[in-house]
Amino acid sequence: MKGLIQRVQHARVTVDGEITGQIEGGTLLLLGVEKGDSEATADKLLQKVLKYRMFADDEGRMNLSLNDTGGGLLVVSQFTLVADTRKGLRPGFSTGATPAEGERLYDYFVDQARQWHAPVATGRFGADMKVELLNDGPVTFMLEIPPAE
Repeated sequence: MKGLIQRVQHARVTVDGEITGQIEGGTLLLLGVEKGDSEATADKLLQKVLKYRMFADDEGRMNLSLNDTGGGLLVVSQFTLVADTRKGLRPGFSTGATPAEGERLYDYFVDQARQWHAPVATGRFGADMKVELLNDGPVTFMLEIPPAE
């Protein structure tokens, strides 16, 4: 499972002109699900997202997590994160989960996130989404939890 996290001042997702999720300050997570991912994989990634120290403390050092700051979490499914881009000029998606499995684990991830943190907002799985954000820093990290871990 892969998660691209960005520290944001604000972010929102729209589908067909309708806002499906938005946050004011916190973390935008673009989430990619791979073959072999499980609830255990999702749980590990969620805890890493919530505890990853990417927010500044009083001294300006990245010592605070989303849990520490209480900021929002906006979770957006993005299957292109799991693309194989090592060869050629066209991405391959053979390592990605099936749409049904991807949606199941995305929904599981969001449900778990809502049990551990608030506020949590989302995009809409499989939709053509427009994501707007103001990256703060910019601060962006790729988090990966291997399926077999």
